[in-house]
Amino acid sequence: MTKKRISILGSTGSIGTQALDILRLHPDLFEAEVLTAHENAALLIRQAVEFQPNAVVIADESRYNEVAEALAAHPVKVYAGSKALSEVAAWDTAHMVISALVGFAGLAPTLAALNAGKTVALANKETLVAGGQIVVDTAVAKKAAVIPIDSEHSAIFQCLTGEQRNEIEKIYLTASGGPFLHTPAEMLEKVTKEQALRHPNWTMGAKVTIDSAGMMNKGLEVIEACWLFNLPAEKIDVVVHPQSIVHSMVQFTDGAIKAQLGLPDMKLPIQYALGFPQRLPLPGERVDFSTAKSWDFLPPDTNKFPCLALAYEALHRGGNIACAMNAANEVAVNAFLHDQIKFTAIPVIIEKTMQQIAFIAQPSFNDLLQTNTEARIIAQQNI
Repeated sequence: MTKKRISILGSTGSIGTQALDILRLHPDLFEAEVLTAHENAALLIRQAVEFQPNAVVIADESRYNEVAEALAAHPVKVYAGSKALSEVAAWDTAHMVISALVGFAGLAPTLAALNAGKTVALANKETLVAGGQIVVDTAVAKKAAVIPIDSEHSAIFQCLTGEQRNEIEKIYLTASGGPFLHTPAEMLEKVTKEQALRHPNWTMGAKVTIDSAGMMNKGLEVIEACWLFNLPAEKIDVVVHPQSIVHSMVQFTDGAIKAQLGLPDMKLPIQYALGFPQRLPLPGERVDFSTAKSWDFLPPDTNKFPCLALAYEALHRGGNIACAMNAANEVAVNAFLHDQIKFTAIPVIIEKTMQQIAFIAQPSFNDLLQTNTEARIIAQQNI
């Protein structure tokens, strides 16, 4: 492998920090080109001092002076604001862009990278949820590769390697079930954000963790899988697998099923995307087959977790509805994290917003921006 220069959009988040762990592990193969953060200036500064990227971006413009002064003695360019994120994403000095921003904010920079013909390692599922058709059309037009980082989509991607000529009959996305898998439905109204943030298997950011607790995360992944693998919703099923060892499965037309297994560790899919098509050494624990084990597989309960059903509804309705759903979810999750609503109010707010938003069958990028803005206003009114 030739050495790759990696731009990490969202380097201070969970995916971003683990991506930097991979750069530390393989300094002969990867180096940082651009690092960005939303508002965590202190961590961004530490990362810049260690990795000496070409540039950093702090999206919160009020933190610009803090970052610029701290890095004045280093050969690191400092930029601020959301427009700068899209500008650096398109730089021709990077070989790959990791899109690890949270929420709708990841759409514009990801499109900028694809328009520049960059290979995008995608961890920002909301990009495909909100703007799937535009993202796919851009990637095809610019001959830009999109490699998934989400553990489930990486698993499917790995299972499909060497299977390009074979038809997919069905994809099974596995879900842990989150912290409330065995909590009675009538008790969910009383759960706290502290309980919702205690995921049994994965360490993730707050927004993704709450999404997982209500299975909206899996709903977003269903939509993401449709776009990534060019499949209708009918060919994508969700199966609850509490142990999180089987990360997803692909069933072919002869009935054979391929699965990708591994302990829950996001470094594996991140490194696979960075090194593709090569597999690189990754130290750590391994699945132990020397003792007896049992793995469970259960159908999801969409009555208890209606967010998953709402995602399928958004897929079937098409147009800008998934964008509105995503916006409403971001607003509702933020309200829950700030103790403004109950956990069970999240799907109610999302459903009402999906019903109230004006439908656009074939939205442009500007239509999606408008839908995102309007859906947030409607969701806030519903709160």
